[in-house]
Amino acid sequence: MSRIAFYAPMKPPDHPTPSGDREIARLTLRALEQAGREPFLASRLRVIDTRGDAEVQAVLREAAAQEVARLSEDLAVDPPSAWFTYHCHYKAPDLVGPAVAVRLGIPYFLSEPSISTKRREGPWAAFAAAAENAIAAAERLFWTTERDRTALEAAGHGARMVHLPAFLDPGPEPAQKSNGGSRLRLLTVAMMRPGDKVESYRRLAAGLACLDDDWRLTIVGDGAARREVESMFDGFGERVDFAGAIDDRGHVRQLMEAADVLVWPGVNEGVGMVWLEAMAAGTPVVAEDGPAARSLIAADAGRLAEPGAPGALAKAIGEAVGLNPRPHVLARHGIGAAARVLSEHLP
Repeated sequence: MSRIAFYAPMKPPDHPTPSGDREIARLTLRALEQAGREPFLASRLRVIDTRGDAEVQAVLREAAAQEVARLSEDLAVDPPSAWFTYHCHYKAPDLVGPAVAVRLGIPYFLSEPSISTKRREGPWAAFAAAAENAIAAAERLFWTTERDRTALEAAGHGARMVHLPAFLDPGPEPAQKSNGGSRLRLLTVAMMRPGDKVESYRRLAAGLACLDDDWRLTIVGDGAARREVESMFDGFGERVDFAGAIDDRGHVRQLMEAADVLVWPGVNEGVGMVWLEAMAAGTPVVAEDGPAARSLIAADAGRLAEPGAPGALAKAIGEAVGLNPRPHVLARHGIGAAARVLSEHLP
C-alpha cells in the first residue's frame, strides 16, 4: 500500500473549528484510504492571508521554508510515494508541498486548484503567483468546479486535469418520508453572512412570497447578518422557524430527511455541499441556476430556477416535490466514486 503525504494549507483536517474546507479535507483523506492508499497528515502549517497583508505573507513564507526543511529531512528516511495537497489558491497557496516533493523526488498532486487572474496584481499578487507555481508543478490537477476548470484550461493546464466531482459520505439509507399532510415542509441550511449569503436569503424570501402552497420553512443557520435575514421573513409570521446554528450533524441529517424540499438559491456558491447533503438524505433540492448548482443537481434530483426570478423559484419548489435524489448522489458524488477517480491517477 503506497503512502501519500497529505496537506491542506488553508485548514488541516483535525483543526478544532468546523468549516466546509475542513470537512472536504477529511473526506479527501477517507477517499484516499478507500482508493487503497495510506495517507498521513504531513503538516498542520496554516498558510492563509485573508487581508492581502505583505507582512503576514512574509511571515508565512518563512514558516513554510522552515517546514520544508523539516519535512525534507524527516521524510527522507522513508519517502512517501507521492504528495497530495487539497485546495490551493491566492489566499492560501501551497508553499510547502512542491518544494518537499522536489527534494524527495516524488510526484506532486493537487485537488481543487484555483486560479484567479484578477489577483495577479494587487496585495495578493505574490501569493497568487505562488499558487500558480504550485499548480504548474503538479502531475495531476483534480478540479471540481466549472469556474476552476475554465481558469485552469485558459492557463494551459488541460492535459493534466482530471475531473473530481464534489463528493461526500452519503451515510445510511434515509428514513422513509412520512406523510405530513398537505403542508409543504421546506428547509434551508446556510450561514448568515453579509454578501452572497444575505443575497441568497433575500431571493429565498422573494420566492416564498410567490408560493401558493401551504408551507412551513425551517432555517438552520446563524451569523453576523442574522437580524437582517430575520427581517426579510417578518411577513411570513409563524410559517418560518429560525432554528439557529446546529452543530450536531446527526440532527441536521434528521431535519433533511424530514423535509420535502431543501431550498437554497446559492448565489455565487463555490461547491454547494449543502445540496449534496440534502440529496444524500433523500431530499430533493431547489437552487438558482449557476455553475456549482448545475454540476450537482440532476433533473431527477431537484430543480434549477432562473436567477433572480422569484416566480421561477416558487415553481421549481413545486416541481421538486417527490423526487428521489439519492441514487444520483450514490452514482456520481459518493465517496466511493471519488475513490475510483483518485485510484486511477495516483501511484
